[in-house]
Amino acid sequence: MLAAMWSAQEFLSTYDFSNEQAVLCLNKALLAHYYQVTHWQIPAGYLCPPIPGRADYIHYLADLLATSYYRHDSIPPTCSAINVLDIGTGANCIYPIIGTQCYGWQFTASDIDPVSVKTARLIVSTNSCLKNRISVLQQSDSRRIFRGIIKAQDRFDATLCNPPFHASMAEANAGSTRKWKNLNQGKQRVTASPKLNFGGQKAELWCEGGELRFLKQMIRESAEFATQVCWFSSLVSKGDNIQPLKRQLKKQGARQIQVIKMAQGQKISRVLVWSFLTQDEQAQWVSNQ
Repeated sequence: MLAAMWSAQEFLSTYDFSNEQAVLCLNKALLAHYYQVTHWQIPAGYLCPPIPGRADYIHYLADLLATSYYRHDSIPPTCSAINVLDIGTGANCIYPIIGTQCYGWQFTASDIDPVSVKTARLIVSTNSCLKNRISVLQQSDSRRIFRGIIKAQDRFDATLCNPPFHASMAEANAGSTRKWKNLNQGKQRVTASPKLNFGGQKAELWCEGGELRFLKQMIRESAEFATQVCWFSSLVSKGDNIQPLKRQLKKQGARQIQVIKMAQGQKISRVLVWSFLTQDEQAQWVSNQ
């Protein structure tokens, strides 16, 4: 046991997380070993996410459903009756992969980028464990988030999103340079140039107005689907955005609002969750399933 722990510590201390190919290979190994996904490839330059942080979001969402949605026990629901919507799934399709493999949930995944949609569909179709569990939809209107994706007959137990948090490409590049320098601290010789070790396209990294504007729009649209979704949620990278988002939620009539804090290494983030249903209405939602 100690030998295994030491090997893991040695691996983490020597692994080059500033190298995009190294991160890609690590993700492939993790997905194959822990999630039985053996065919996973994304186009060059597309977001290659750190899997532990993405898994954290899914596990916190499961805890939310267990403690507030299924109040009779604290065990996260693990069945195909749970339907989850992933906004901006990306070419990697990582949240649906983790959610289906850990909890057996059904996923609808949407994205604005045609290449991301095509790649995500290919990942689903080439892994038998994902077939019939994940549906990938193209968002055709860049001005919309839920509209055009949630149909009149749809009901989702939860939605999730990792929004673009930069307001411009220049801001995204500056953030990448800071990350690259942090990852290379202490190295005597660094020959590579600053680049996104996790990749990322425009829609994955930035949008006009940044994270705050995107999430305010999401909140406004969510009110239109108040009775079709039990819990809405999104990552919020910038802590200063929480209070204005809470004000927006109260303005839109949200009945329940929570902030779940998350931390992975040096990165601190939080999940904002809200519902337009009361706890009693959520209980009725469960009983009708």
